[in-house]
Amino acid sequence: MLMTDASDILKDMNDRSRDVFRAVVESYLESGDPVGSRTLTRSLSEKVSAATVRNVMQDLEFLGLLDSPHISAGRVPTQLGLRMFVDSLLEVEDLKAQDREKIDATLGRNSGDVSGMLDRVGAALSGVTQGASLVLTPKHEAEIRHIEFVSLGHDRAMVVLVFSDGHVENRLFTPPPGQTPSSMREAANFLNALVEGRTLSDVRRDMQDEITARRQEIDNLAHDLIESGLAAWEDNDSDQARLIVRGRANLLADEGATKELDLIRSLFDDLERKQDIAEFLELTEEGEGVRIFIGSENKLFSLSGSSLVVSPYMNADRKVIGAVGVIGPTRLNYGRIVPIVDYTAQLVGKLLSDRS
Repeated sequence: MLMTDASDILKDMNDRSRDVFRAVVESYLESGDPVGSRTLTRSLSEKVSAATVRNVMQDLEFLGLLDSPHISAGRVPTQLGLRMFVDSLLEVEDLKAQDREKIDATLGRNSGDVSGMLDRVGAALSGVTQGASLVLTPKHEAEIRHIEFVSLGHDRAMVVLVFSDGHVENRLFTPPPGQTPSSMREAANFLNALVEGRTLSDVRRDMQDEITARRQEIDNLAHDLIESGLAAWEDNDSDQARLIVRGRANLLADEGATKELDLIRSLFDDLERKQDIAEFLELTEEGEGVRIFIGSENKLFSLSGSSLVVSPYMNADRKVIGAVGVIGPTRLNYGRIVPIVDYTAQLVGKLLSDRS
């Protein structure tokens, strides 16, 4: 049959159909099991017979909102049914105090290490929701405050970058032969005169032009050292977005999802190889607030049939710089998870804004 928009279907449903539909979905989300008519007759506020409920369920199945996984079995919501429930009938709970405390305690141990903090965010989300968490870390795009070269021996040196937000990164590299303390100071002075107020990506893009234009200002040793030092950041993803995946065991241990285990493993293998980081961020870029993706609604989870509750977090300039989310089976407790993800995203954004 030709499916109409879910909102149009809801408008055409009478109160009894809507009540039966809501009861089926809520029962399924709680248990993960197909829901039978006799079970529903005990939970509906209106006293109706099992036969009446069966007829209503058949109508809902015809509309594409319910499905029968087996002959003579109860019904489960379809992807369309879940989408209609989430968009129109979902009652979002208030964030529970114990959930807030667990998240606050995790983020409260912020020691200045953004990566470590976001690792703990992922662990907290996974633990609180009993799902798998995804945290997309921001690219490090703070302006550079200072660069320094440190000699560690005749064949080892370290370049230190201090960013305006207090973040410090170190890289070991092999310096060109013949480096002296004087050439290192000259190289650092040259760079510091150029990089102030610029990001690392700006420096990478423009530094070669600067070196070529001002070659006469630096001797050959300093020139080689600058190129070697900056090369320590090439082909390194430390300043790139990173996807943190935590709690995959929560899904793989789900006995009710035996048939989907291979698909879920494949999904997490892809995520952990960072093949879909760009796609994950794209899911959040249409605006702030929590978004829910069910089953095949996005290509990331189309094979595994999983659902994702995700929210971006923003910097002080209200620019999306990362995202946090929870992934699980389509029978996620959306009403409870939505406020958890929303609160966590807002808290992460505030902490990162305060740091900068």
